[in-house]
Amino acid sequence: MNYLGKIRVGGSNPVRIMGIINTSTESFYKKSIYTDRTSIGKIAKQMEEDGADFIDVGGMSTAPYLNTVITEKKEIERITNAINAIQKVSKLPISVDTCRAGVAKAALDLGVETINDISGLKYDAQMPSILSEYQPSVIICAYSKGLVRGNHIVQTKKLIKRSITIAKNAGISANKIVIDPAIGFFRKNGKGKFFTKIDSDWLQRDLLILQNLDLIKDTYPLLISVSRKSFLGELLNEPNPEKRLYGSLAAESFAILKGADVIRTHNVKETREIALVTEKLM
Repeated sequence: MNYLGKIRVGGSNPVRIMGIINTSTESFYKKSIYTDRTSIGKIAKQMEEDGADFIDVGGMSTAPYLNTVITEKKEIERITNAINAIQKVSKLPISVDTCRAGVAKAALDLGVETINDISGLKYDAQMPSILSEYQPSVIICAYSKGLVRGNHIVQTKKLIKRSITIAKNAGISANKIVIDPAIGFFRKNGKGKFFTKIDSDWLQRDLLILQNLDLIKDTYPLLISVSRKSFLGELLNEPNPEKRLYGSLAAESFAILKGADVIRTHNVKETREIALVTEKLM
């Protein structure tokens, strides 16, 4: 049995819903941005009422096509402000979306139970030591600092496997690990630091991975984050993330059919409903 914090995930458990709260004004979907404690607390409470199982807090956008790097100090300020606001109004477990060990430590000191690292623990050399000290649950994304060539399914599995090894070497038990194939983070070119460079079409890579989630899943629970993302904009010819709700729900439902155990989303109520129906029909 696997866990994110104290919540069981994977196996015979229902699909879990992770609501996204961004405190980074640079984030691509502006309606997901909440910067003051009142608005953060309000949306956290709403997510709990709408059926979220966790809240994922981000303090720095990692969109590959944007240059959004901020100081670690600023990221810590944003994250700690949000955690304090959420904890005052909600008992939902909190995960923190960060690649930086210092940010992770600050969050874990406040009682956060899960670290969601889109670099697969590879960006910050100090991250494994922080994990070793605190022993949180971890969400591990497929990621490489160098160019990745070849079959995308094979390479994605290899990248995840390397990150799992990092986590286990830090003492994280297998039942605290959830994997993420990193939809939207493989690109030919980008302005940010947090994407994996490939020499092929990024849209085709994302579609291939989603179509073959059952081959990637292996023995670990699978988290999928597709909400409002660029591949939907391409498929729908819709540049505005605010108008990608229905595409997001279709992709999330398909991901569940292909084995997703956790859906990370901006649209908690809608995603909870499609998850319930999709599971009943499976």
